[in-house]
Amino acid sequence: MADPFYLTTAIHYPNGKPHIGHAYETIAADVLARFHRQGGREVRFQTGTDEHGLKMAQKARDLGVTPRELADEMSGYFRDLFAKLDISHDRFFRTSEAEHHRASQALWRAMEANGDLYLDRYEGWYSIRDEAYYDESELVDGEGGDKLSPQGTPVEWTVEESWFFRLSKYQQPLLDLYRERPDFIRPESRRNEVLRFVEGGLRDLSVSRTSFDWGVKVPGHDDHVMYVWVDALTNYLTGLGFPDDTEEMARFWPADLHLIGKDIVRFHAVYWPAFLMSAGIALPKQVFGHGFLLNRGQKESKSLGNTTDPGELADLYGVDVLRYFLLREFSFGQDGSYSHEAIVSRSNSELANSFGNLAQRTLSLIFKNCDGVLPSVHERTAEDDALLAHVSRVVGKEMPVAYADLAFAQALEAWMGAVFACNAYIDAQAPWALKKTDFKRMETVLATLYAAIAQLAVAVVPVMPGSMDRLLGAMGVDAHQRDPAAILEEWYAALAGGDFRLAKPEGLFPRLEAPAQEPA
Repeated sequence: MADPFYLTTAIHYPNGKPHIGHAYETIAADVLARFHRQGGREVRFQTGTDEHGLKMAQKARDLGVTPRELADEMSGYFRDLFAKLDISHDRFFRTSEAEHHRASQALWRAMEANGDLYLDRYEGWYSIRDEAYYDESELVDGEGGDKLSPQGTPVEWTVEESWFFRLSKYQQPLLDLYRERPDFIRPESRRNEVLRFVEGGLRDLSVSRTSFDWGVKVPGHDDHVMYVWVDALTNYLTGLGFPDDTEEMARFWPADLHLIGKDIVRFHAVYWPAFLMSAGIALPKQVFGHGFLLNRGQKESKSLGNTTDPGELADLYGVDVLRYFLLREFSFGQDGSYSHEAIVSRSNSELANSFGNLAQRTLSLIFKNCDGVLPSVHERTAEDDALLAHVSRVVGKEMPVAYADLAFAQALEAWMGAVFACNAYIDAQAPWALKKTDFKRMETVLATLYAAIAQLAVAVVPVMPGSMDRLLGAMGVDAHQRDPAAILEEWYAALAGGDFRLAKPEGLFPRLEAPAQEPA
């Protein structure tokens, strides 16, 4: 039996409503989780909200509410969005949960017991928006001469008593980690960035604050709360019941994958493994930092007025269309751009005109010419065998390899190639004309297409679960038969010989039009 698979997204910061980037990352993780479940693995998929820190405390103060009230409201928006987007998470995690405070304090005590925490005074630059400390050498000049972080966010000089983590002690162990496990950080560009940062020297890290109290208390020092990234990263352990549930920890830890945005790779690939090394806990197997999703080439921001509500996009175009587009349009790991026109164009050309039309034509011909009874397979030709071999190769070999490698665009490119092959086949065989000239040949062609379409639908269930479940249900493919690597001829023969009867088919993907005026 395959090993369990533990997958996490970053826990999302809920000082505002979710945006398209949150949807992008979580959809990608969901596709990976569904793919591994489809292959028979026991999957643990965790996402959630990171609710502590100065940024949340200040936002709550500005709104005249408590941080807890703000966190409760905003985390609800994330839950609702993920439900709408058909996200199949096993755990939605909130860092304000009491069990998480206990877990974070357990990790702290383990690091303290290893001699890696000490009390001192912090003076330096801090970005509230990034919840990150920056060295003077990392800052850039903004307009008017203001100092900005490398991310372009404001920084302020901070002076306060703080606990420090001996990050400098772990410079060489981290470099050894990157050398011995070159796939620990992906893609390669992110690995190179982290490598350069660590090779440049690590300073001890301030890991507590006294200027606010919205966070996890430092054990034995209630006037200090933990630096938000200490408790945020610990969520990956808390979700498995750390430190009490040793059985769940043994089953799923170390995590197979932390899927995150490229802007927080440093926290996951430098700080997190150092904390775990200090605490004597095994390291995750991989950190993958994906690129940004850009709105017509621009990073979304409230100041530019170009933020997009992913829930509105899903309502406008359909959940599965949005899921397909975000993973099909550009390579995962790189920055990519989207627009309403691009979504409409991709959906119409590939989902409506290519796959949707293929399924509609085939099923309609069976419904009309065979009274809905699945046709028998008679003498096969080389063309039939070639098509089924092509489809089986794509869904049984090429797509699983690409899915597992997070190469979603490549998986869907191969899938679309098989769809095109089916369309070329149906046009060449012209089953609508064979009804009068060679009924048995028509039946074989339609049976071949039926099996191919079923395999293609099964292969993209992880990407478009709702629409593919409807299609497969209409085709009589039960959930337990949905193995994309299977040769479906035996299944088809059993189905065709039974009592199954195809109902009148309905269109799968309607043609879309871009709105005359884009939603705000």
